[in-house]
Order: sequence, then C-alpha cells, then structure tokens
Amino acid sequence: MSISFLVLAFFLQYCFTSSLYHPLDPLNSTEINQIKLIIQKSKLGGLPDLTFHSVDLEEPDKRYVLKWLSASKQGKTNLPRQSKVVVRGGGETHELVVDLGTDSIKSHHIYTGHGYPPLTFNELFKASKLPLSYPKFKNEMIRRGLNLSEVSCIPFTVGWPIGGISMLVDVDKMKITVYIDTRRVPLPKAEGTDFRSPKGKPDSIICNLTNTRLTIEGHKVKWGNWVLHVSFDARAGIIISTASIFDAKFNKFRRILYRGHVSETFVPYMDPTSEWYFKTFMDVGEFGFGRAADTLQPMIDCPANAKYMDGYVAGADGQAQQFPNVICIFERYDGNVAWRHTEINVPGKVIRSGEPEINLVVRMVATVGNYDYVLDWEFKNSGTIKVGVHLTGILEMKATSYTINDQITENVYGTLVADNVVAVNHDHYVTYYLDLDVDGNGNSFIKSKLQTARVTNINVSPRKSYWMVIRETVKREAEARVRLGLKPTELLIVNPNKKTKLGNHVGYRLIPGQPVASLLSDDDYPQIRAAYTKYQVWVTAYNKSERWAGGLNRQIENRDIVMWYTVGFHHVPCQEDFPVMPTIHGGFELRPANFFESNPLLSQPQKCTKTC
Repeated sequence: MSISFLVLAFFLQYCFTSSLYHPLDPLNSTEINQIKLIIQKSKLGGLPDLTFHSVDLEEPDKRYVLKWLSASKQGKTNLPRQSKVVVRGGGETHELVVDLGTDSIKSHHIYTGHGYPPLTFNELFKASKLPLSYPKFKNEMIRRGLNLSEVSCIPFTVGWPIGGISMLVDVDKMKITVYIDTRRVPLPKAEGTDFRSPKGKPDSIICNLTNTRLTIEGHKVKWGNWVLHVSFDARAGIIISTASIFDAKFNKFRRILYRGHVSETFVPYMDPTSEWYFKTFMDVGEFGFGRAADTLQPMIDCPANAKYMDGYVAGADGQAQQFPNVICIFERYDGNVAWRHTEINVPGKVIRSGEPEINLVVRMVATVGNYDYVLDWEFKNSGTIKVGVHLTGILEMKATSYTINDQITENVYGTLVADNVVAVNHDHYVTYYLDLDVDGNGNSFIKSKLQTARVTNINVSPRKSYWMVIRETVKREAEARVRLGLKPTELLIVNPNKKTKLGNHVGYRLIPGQPVASLLSDDDYPQIRAAYTKYQVWVTAYNKSERWAGGLNRQIENRDIVMWYTVGFHHVPCQEDFPVMPTIHGGFELRPANFFESNPLLSQPQKCTKTC
C-alpha cells in the first residue's frame, strides 16, 4: 500500500435498539471502543499491524427511520442498525459487519478491488518522519545549509517548501521506495510569512442573539419553525438529517431534507511536472472532513451565543477519540431583511412594514493540510436552506529562482506571490449529497428552461418578444445531469403527488452559486477519478449504499431521488492571498417553490433580541 490517494466508499452497519438514541445518532465513544474489543477478540486481532481505517455509521433503512419518526412513542420500537468497519492488517483490507447487540462479526470480506482505505493519522505521522533519517535527504539538507531539526516533511505542503525533492513511501512497509531530487532552487524567505494576528490586537466585538428559540436535545435541534438532526461523521463531517419545517396553515411539520452532507472534495493542482502532477486530492475520501475537523474558536469561528457539539472518531488503534467543540450552532442576525414593503397607494396613509432576517447556522471547520474549509448549513424561517462553503488558510506553494515577474520566461503554472515563491493554480470542487424528501418520498426533477418567444400578433401588443417557461420532467438519471451557465434554467425537485390549493405542485428550487465545472480533459487520470465534476448537478434514484458521488442509469420520475450539487472554485492566486488567504465564499440555496400556500414568514414573525 503506497500513499496513493484512491478512494473507496466504506459503510458502517450496526444493530441499534436503545430507546435513548435517535436512530441517526453517530457512534459514541462507548460504542466505538466496543467495536474495537469485538475485533480484537476475533481472529483478526492476531494480524500484524492491524489498523482501523473506517468506523462510521450508516443509518438504518430509510423506511424504518421514517416509521420511527412518525411513531407516537419514539424509541420504543427496535430498529435494525448496521455497521461496517474497515481494517487493514497483513497487507490486506478487511470489510467487517459488526453487531454490537451480540458482540459478534456478522460478515467478513477481504477487499481486492482498486484503491485503499483512507490513510490514518499514524501512517501520515510515521511517513513524515522517514525522510529525517534517510541518508540522501539528510545529506541534501546539509548541502543546502539547513538545520534538519527545523525541516518538516508531510504529504501536503504548508507554505514554505523545499523545492526539487519528492519521495514515495510504501505505507505498509513504512519505508521510502523512491527518492527524487530534480533541481535546487533558493529557499523562500521567512520574512513576511507569519500570518498570526499581532499581539495585543483587540478582539472583535460581536453583537449576538440570545438563542431564546433554540433548543438542543442530544442531536435533535429545534429552532423557529424547524426541527432537524445534526450529527458528526469521520468522513463527511456535519450531517443534517430529517429536516422538517412547521407549516402553520396546516398545523403540522412537513418533510424537506432527509439527509444532507459533503460527499467529496476534489482539489486538482494545475502543475503537471514530476513534483506536482499527483497533487489532485480527494480530501473527503482520502483524509475525511470529520477527521480533519478543528476545535472551533469562540469569537473567531463562532459568535458568543453559539452552542457546541463534540464528535467522536475511531483512531488507528480502534480506540475512540474525542473531537471537542467541532460543531457550533447559533442564531445569526447580520442586518439582512427577511421581507419589507412601503405602500403609498392607500389614500391618506403610508404603510411601512417588514421583518429582519434571523437565521439558524450549523457550522464546522475542516483543516485539510494547508486549506481551511468553513462549512455552514443555514436555516431560514422562510423555508430556505442556505449551504455555505468558505475557503481560507495557506496556499499550496513551491520554491522558485524568480524574485520578480519580469524574470519569468517559462510556464510556472501559478502566480509569483513573494520572492522565490509561486502559488500554484488549482480548483476546489465540493460535492454535496442532498436526499430531498419534498413533502414525501415520491419526487421528480424538473428542468424549467427560460426561452425567448416572439410576439406574433401585432394587434395584441407592440412588444417584439418575451420569455416563457418550458418545463421538462426528467425521466432517467442520464438526462438529469446539468452543466450550469449555458442557458437560463430553473431546477426544481417537486412532489407530483401533492398540490397547493391553487393547483401548483409543491417543490423546492435549487439556487446555484457561480457555475464552475472542471476544465481538465476527459482522458486525464484525475478527471477520470472525479468525472462527476464536468456537471454541477446530478440526480439519481435513492440507494442507501450510494453516498459518495456515483450511480447507475435508473428511472427518477416520481421516485425517492437524490440530488448531487458541486460548489466549484477556479483559484488563480494573487499576492493578497499571501501569507494567509482572506476567505472566499461560495455555496447554494434550496428555496421553497410553491411549497407553502403563501409567505410563511407572515404566520411566524421574527423577533430580534440582541445583546452586545
């Protein structure tokens, strides 16, 4: 097993009967440690170098979860809960189905396909230390006049690289198998690269809400007219489940999102040279957003009114590891207007009215090597779900002999951002899994194309043209992929079995962000790995085992369907991104489209109680 970042989708299954838990709650520390003990007591416990690569939760069958949620006494019905654990030992990858109720391994499969499980922290740490005792590398550091104790070697650079040297490590044998020293370039200067805030800088004063409408019971969150389940996963990070909104006109909660989370992140760098061509990371599958989750900093990552959740993952030895304060939840008022109007056409009156927009935010920060991903799920009382992807951190850079742009006579595949430092061009593609259940399971995908039409009857209007909406109900998955930005198109998930009183099908509209798709050629190996990035939108039939960007060509009309949406960034670095990058923002929205009979805000006005 080499450091070859090919990804497998590994799933967890496990039997769940406790009335104390929601069926979608993540594994807790006791359960993780129980899994470790079950495996250690089995014949696998004797394997050399046994490591745990995936101990995550997969939910029970959807129909059982929905039945559990609708039960009058939740938790009284036993639910089948499955779990699959992925371990590696003796040079082989083992997929295990573990039953915590019987303390037994129900099935055992040795995986022989392409790819490897995600690398553990222990493997990354051990590999990073190998060069420091490797004679060729040590001698080269001495020739360059460097202090070996100040040299850091990791699988992804953090900002001040030593150019021209790369190594390949066999992780199973934990030894360097290939050493390449192609050229020597000047070491970038350390001056001007400290990105820490100056000492004594006053903290920001943030005006916060009082969270009077927010309650958190375990992983169940209630706020305003929303109820949802928030959990933490080693691979996906934040998972939002069973999000429903209360409709005051019908006096009931209505389903919107059964399951939503980041499915994959693809980050290809645009330097095809021998030292860089392989830097085409798939961060969620290779490292895990949950495993990369950072402890959140109050008053920096989250405001003063935030409430926090811990997360648990299994370490390489199978032991539960606590990640403190990795999710924060808070009310936010940032000055936006939920709605307003001034009416001057009523004789003798001027009517002004409106409401401030107060939203609920669920946030996590994943620090994957040099980049920090700030991930937001924002819930509005209008029924809109806004998903934010915010990028900051340190650019991926390489050393160069150039100190001014006029000296450059070759393609350096990036931007000179400091003396002897080039920041390499690259992309970010963050793909979301969105299992929408708009008022139920039977949903369809609608493409509504805005098309120019000519006025043919000059006796009716002096106008020459207008635009009209041409709606198409997509029948199969192959027809549902969409490359945004070519033509104006409205994309909706509707429930063909439910209509408003006026006869419109209830639905939700995807409001996309900037339309960014991959520019790599179709036959390029990184693009083959992440072929889905050629289109921003895919829609597939629901399959519990498909959560990590893939699927076959099945019918999707009036079915339980899943939407996949990719937030994309083409990043051409600039000097302002050095030494630390100001945050750039992207995302998308899921907005009601004839879901309600009228504006739901009018039946539940916002109240803003602020403290500073």
